[in-house]
Amino acid sequence: MQIDDTDRQIINALQTGFPVAQRPFAVAAERLGLTEDDLIARLARMKDGGIITRFGPFLDAAAMGGAFCLCAMEIPHADFDAMTDIVNGFDEVAHNYARDHRLNMWFVLATETPEGIADAATRIEAATGLPVFRFPKLKEFFIGFRVAA
Repeated sequence: MQIDDTDRQIINALQTGFPVAQRPFAVAAERLGLTEDDLIARLARMKDGGIITRFGPFLDAAAMGGAFCLCAMEIPHADFDAMTDIVNGFDEVAHNYARDHRLNMWFVLATETPEGIADAATRIEAATGLPVFRFPKLKEFFIGFRVAA
């Protein structure tokens, strides 16, 4: 899929903020010189085409009383797709990545309470029959990650 200069402008502009308004897409579209419908359609097209993987906020779960935890599993290669479906079926799984490593599945758990991490990991272990290795955050670093399109 090809993107044009308008798509690039959208990607660059929306990484650093999104309006808090009754119709946020309309406000963002106006700032970009687009219609609300055009902005929504372009975002959907870029998501469907794999240019962007998600469109939404990154929330600080800990500030809201919840927690995040990076987790990993060692999944037998033949079972990887089936296990991915099982793991991704849990609401607490924020995102999931395959890696070329003994620990070949990495995912983030996001829960409403810190205790929810252990509960979710235990339920995933029961559903898969495999251990979930937990790598809790010890210190937070803000790197201001941004990708220029």
